[in-house]
Amino acid sequence: MAEVRRQERGRRRIEQILQAAARVFAERGYENATTNAIAAAAGISPGSLYQYFRNKDELAAALAELYRERLIAFRATFDTDVGPADLDALLDRILGPLVEFNLANPGFKALFARTDMPTAMREAVAPAHQAIHQQVEALVGALFPDITAKQRTRTAAVAIQTLRGMMPMIIDAPDDERPALVAELRLVLRSYLLARAGRTEAPGQVNPAEDAG
Repeated sequence: MAEVRRQERGRRRIEQILQAAARVFAERGYENATTNAIAAAAGISPGSLYQYFRNKDELAAALAELYRERLIAFRATFDTDVGPADLDALLDRILGPLVEFNLANPGFKALFARTDMPTAMREAVAPAHQAIHQQVEALVGALFPDITAKQRTRTAAVAIQTLRGMMPMIIDAPDDERPALVAELRLVLRSYLLARAGRTEAPGQVNPAEDAG
């Protein structure tokens, strides 16, 4: 029984530290965060923190793994059959939960949404990113069955990058401004996806973007 209680205390302390790390990463960014600041945010001494994590990289890796698990669970939002006429319903279903996910995980932006992640962080989150990309690509294919496989892959990548690019602005916005920004994001994605699906080339004509891909 004593061992069970000790393990439970350790689990709660790790959760406490990771929550503090998420706040500090969100406020300061990964590079400017320090273990001393994280310990202070957790209400513990640096020595207590070092009992569980040797350095900032270990903390970030543990937090990235936690977000990876949550991202994989979030994939259920995408797991619905769609057809060519379902774009509006799909955007409505995805964007709200995606914003809520980012709001509920304040350190997510610092570790996932950036394009210049450290190599260790990029490797830690790569499986989740790949799974999400595959799911988005499958949805694009279901929505627009006439586009090519190369177009489908590129369209999914651009849509995901658009989400990543606008999400920090949406999360940082005041509560009363956030719905308007989500509506703008929806408009951008909808316009892009519809335009992309309607793009055609004359027989024998080479699209430079396709040729470069």
